[in-house]
Amino acid sequence: MGLIILAAGGSTRLGQPKQLLLFRGKTLLTHTVEQALNSQCHPIIVVLGSQAEQIELEINSFPIIIVKNLNWKQGMGRSIQTGIEQLKAIQPDSLGVVITLCDQPFISAEIIDKLVETYEQTQNSMVVSEYNNILGVPALFSQNLFGELINLDTTQGAKSLIKSYPNHRCIVPFPLGILDIDTPQDYEQLLQIRL
Repeated sequence: MGLIILAAGGSTRLGQPKQLLLFRGKTLLTHTVEQALNSQCHPIIVVLGSQAEQIELEINSFPIIIVKNLNWKQGMGRSIQTGIEQLKAIQPDSLGVVITLCDQPFISAEIIDKLVETYEQTQNSMVVSEYNNILGVPALFSQNLFGELINLDTTQGAKSLIKSYPNHRCIVPFPLGILDIDTPQDYEQLLQIRL
């Protein structure tokens, strides 16, 4: 089971690369990479785009595959396509993929493994996280959905696909998944959390 970390965005509302924000002594991207590496997924593919050279320096010592989406401005769908094409090239028999973001500070290897274990138990086409009545990533998509992931509208993330198959998905609760960082206010709120 492969895993793709989407980390290509320009963080326009934040005003600085969210990938490099510090939380509990690590950047958000480093934390996400470490949790992915501690999960049962392999390989770990990180899709970079905006300020890729600077961000790559943060993670290039990890045993991961870094790919660059030169068309990152087209949207998250283009980064998903870039990641899936890389996964198919290096692991064509992969049973599926977990797609996650770099700005969910409470992502954990346990949540990632729960997605994989739920898939193995149910064989549903997708296993998605739920937070605050929202279905989203991290989410697992089986290999039979790779074609649809590659052909997503470039401006769309995986949520459009999640909505398309209400009868072919399982849900894993991830309450802290609601916390992601898009604005300076989000980051300030994060720094106040004591968990």
